[in-house]
Amino acid sequence: MALDGAFLRHLKKEIETCAVGGKVEKIYQPNREEMVLALRTRTEHYKLLLSARANSARIHFTRYVPENPKVPPMLCMLLRKRLSGARLAGVRQPGLERVLFLDFDAVNELGDPVRLTLVMEIMGRYSNIIFVGGEGEIIDALKRVDAEMSSERLVLPGLKYRLPPPQDKLCLLEASADEAVARIRALPGDMELSKALLCTLQGVSPIVCREIQHLTGRGNDLTVHAMTGEQYERLRFFINRLRETVLAVGGQPYLVTSPAKKPMDFSFLFIEQYGLTALVSKKESFSELLDAFYQERDRMERMRVRSQDLLRVLTNASERLSRKINLQRAELKQCAERETLRVSGELLNANLYRLQKGQEFAELENFYDESLPLLRIRLDPALTPAQNAQRYYKRYHKARKAEEMLTQQIEQAQQELSYIDTVFEELSRAETEHDLAEIRMELTEQGYVRAARGKQKPPAASQPLAYVSSDGFRILVGRNNRQNDRLTMKQAGNRDLWFHTKNIPGSHTILLTQGREPTQTALEQAAMLAAFHSRGRASSRVPVDYTEVRHVSKPQGAKPGMVIYVNQKTLYVTPDQSLAERLAEKPESGSGRGN
Repeated sequence: MALDGAFLRHLKKEIETCAVGGKVEKIYQPNREEMVLALRTRTEHYKLLLSARANSARIHFTRYVPENPKVPPMLCMLLRKRLSGARLAGVRQPGLERVLFLDFDAVNELGDPVRLTLVMEIMGRYSNIIFVGGEGEIIDALKRVDAEMSSERLVLPGLKYRLPPPQDKLCLLEASADEAVARIRALPGDMELSKALLCTLQGVSPIVCREIQHLTGRGNDLTVHAMTGEQYERLRFFINRLRETVLAVGGQPYLVTSPAKKPMDFSFLFIEQYGLTALVSKKESFSELLDAFYQERDRMERMRVRSQDLLRVLTNASERLSRKINLQRAELKQCAERETLRVSGELLNANLYRLQKGQEFAELENFYDESLPLLRIRLDPALTPAQNAQRYYKRYHKARKAEEMLTQQIEQAQQELSYIDTVFEELSRAETEHDLAEIRMELTEQGYVRAARGKQKPPAASQPLAYVSSDGFRILVGRNNRQNDRLTMKQAGNRDLWFHTKNIPGSHTILLTQGREPTQTALEQAAMLAAFHSRGRASSRVPVDYTEVRHVSKPQGAKPGMVIYVNQKTLYVTPDQSLAERLAEKPESGSGRGN
């Protein structure tokens, strides 16, 4: 992982510089693996995120505070009781361990001053946040560790806090470059240099080790015993330069992204190893760097976990409808033989004088065909010829009625499947717990989710996403199907313009004209936003239909978000996330929800 001990040393300095002396105003626990401390200094407010998530453990200032649950967890309430009003006295890091101690000056129930500590341990799936008292005793922890979970180190209230077991590696704060090179020379000869560095140096991540190998070998792969004397001298130089950077905390925050701008890695060193296959950009601070790297990924992961039950309901409904449609289509195919049944009945009726009871079949001229071919018709020997004719008529009428019903049922099932598809899409774009609550309410109203017992307060109706085009036209985008209906059928004016991706699940988008003639720029940007908030957001040249709102109607009994429209025109646009972010309307003031 890129958040190594050396990187953590840079974060330590950033936290010390900005927040030491700051007062704890609020404490949040958005979920079971994250804490947020709101700190206020004389000049600034900071939100310090501590995350013990296995794939994204970290500590840094953040602008993106996750939505909080209505009822705070027990640990959150404990920290509020003990740390509210306390001041951050200092930040400590033992060597280059991935452990940070946040020391707070607080007062106890009697009003006496006490020193309390939050320990942030960044160790992959063993990451933890531990609350420690002034005597070094554990008060509580985000993840308690008992004897069944670990025989080496227990993390339980009342026990003394102990650091994680140390690794047999050299700390760059104490060891020299010569010592590091000597230890690397003693390793197995076929070991790759980057792995040898990882085994030798404490607090450096794989990306830093690969960078040193890249610089040492001028882009070539190296193994320990295949290196020349000149290459070992270069290795000594670059290890020493790394050591000086770590000692002086002189690194800079660099983000590595793919050409498609997807975050790949980060470091406190400038990264050259990817060449032209990646972009390296410098951020203003290490906290901003981690925000940029983790925010979107963590949001998606949080929403994925919280939406599992809804996703399961939708998946089951989609599979059930698909099976139903396939079975009905197979039955409908059988109904296609109904004309043969009718012709058989007609021929039997016309030839009753030639038939006798007891026959198993009849061969009759088919006068519906000009060539008059013989048609072999199976008969029931127990019935009279007239009864056999009536039997074929009944089967014909039954098949015709079945075809009408099956056609109607297939159409209804396909409409329902299309609706399920739209809910899948809005679920993939849900950003907050409130968005999920609205989707859950929609599915409850439609009978897909069982209503909770007792009186449940329905979620307050959220506002649509708001944007402003480059030339001043306001654009609104629905977040979900219920909001799509409100936006199109109630809020929008008749002369406003309605946009929707053609044959692609997505949001209703309204361009508010206010009596003005919309510009081509406003039309294209509204279409781009409609495409961006649809399943076609990763595609290019997405077709987007648009028409005046007065030409959009909702059929009686239609599912939420389902409408029909006429007099439309089509624009082909390419979704652009950066443009969407620039056009987003900035709120005048914000307020958080939760505890």
